[in-house]
Amino acid sequence: MNNILIKQAEIIHPHSEWNGKRVNLLIQDGIIQKIGDKNFEASQVIEGKDLKVSMGWCDLRSFSGDPGFESKENMTSFAAAAAMGGYTAVACMPNTHPSLDNKESIMYVLATARNFLTRILPVGSLTAKNKGEELTEILDMHHAGAVAFSDGNMPVWHSDVLLRGLLYLKPFNGLLMVHAEDKYLSVQGQMNESKTSTTLGLKGIPKLAEEVMVQRDISILEYTGGKIHFSHVSSPKSLDMIKDAKKKGLSVTCDIAAYQLILDESYMVNFDTFYKVNPPLRSKKDIDAFWKYLGDGTIDAIVSDHQPQDTECKNLEFDLADFGISNIETAFAAVHTANQKMSLADLIDKFTVQPRKVLNLSLPEIKVGASAELTVFDAAETWTPMAKELKSKSKNNPFIGTSLKGKVKAVFNASQHQLF
Repeated sequence: MNNILIKQAEIIHPHSEWNGKRVNLLIQDGIIQKIGDKNFEASQVIEGKDLKVSMGWCDLRSFSGDPGFESKENMTSFAAAAAMGGYTAVACMPNTHPSLDNKESIMYVLATARNFLTRILPVGSLTAKNKGEELTEILDMHHAGAVAFSDGNMPVWHSDVLLRGLLYLKPFNGLLMVHAEDKYLSVQGQMNESKTSTTLGLKGIPKLAEEVMVQRDISILEYTGGKIHFSHVSSPKSLDMIKDAKKKGLSVTCDIAAYQLILDESYMVNFDTFYKVNPPLRSKKDIDAFWKYLGDGTIDAIVSDHQPQDTECKNLEFDLADFGISNIETAFAAVHTANQKMSLADLIDKFTVQPRKVLNLSLPEIKVGASAELTVFDAAETWTPMAKELKSKSKNNPFIGTSLKGKVKAVFNASQHQLF
């Protein structure tokens, strides 16, 4: 019998009777057995300076290299890294080799991850090989277990494909997740188009490349109906359009990458490829705007946008290096460290409730008798991520060696748990 006591922890769960209260929780064999003031007996105890318990965190956008790029990340290391980051569920993008563009590939992900602590939620490819040209067998993948559809880090560049994709998704209320980028406007781009890019002699990626696609996608959605989720938005003007679309009653949601709330284009001055991402790091002024849109609900969720890259893909001349940050272990801590705008409860909402609403998933409960799907973290504890301690196979994480505030202490998911 496995008894674990979470001692004197504040509950953060908007639908729990214990919300905002500091209590003891006793978990036995994956079930929340007792909640209250008593010091329950247990074989293991979790303590901290400022311990918090929320429903398990859910990531709407992360990448695994499995299948095809296992040297960067395999399913086992991906799930382990996600658990260390506090996640009990992660939506896995389809940009693998082969891509997740048929029911067999969806079944492969679900079968491979069947026994993991962190649940892997496969996102099916909207188009074959994520090329944006030919629609996949969407209904087959939906029945196989795909939670949404996307071309991941590739845009749906063909307007008719987007239109027909939305129409195919409507009958079962399917969700389309899009990376908004006009590749003709961002061709050979390396960083945010600005004075900084000109000074550094790097080809810029203008916000316009995102904005024109957001405008197009919203216009087509208004015509077809359906649901669109804009992934890792990086332009205030894009967010203005999304906000207006929501006011019109369109089914539009969006997220932002955790690092976009912290890092700006000035980090590029040393040509460090660890900061090379797409969409690129924007300006400090843009970051201020992102926090405003996060606070007013325009931005629904915060994602890790975990994109593992091995040394061969990052240790290159800047214009040859691949895009992406390995961030799933540090996403929350980095945002929590930088946060001066939101309450902790509102911030946690962007990691828990809102991502599940986007994917139409049920919310884990915190009550006696409920299956334990929990993230336990110390909001006051500072820690420094070290490469050798991180679980991801790839170490392209710019927060390595940086002091961060907010440490995950444990994750629980039904019969499984892990303490850190």
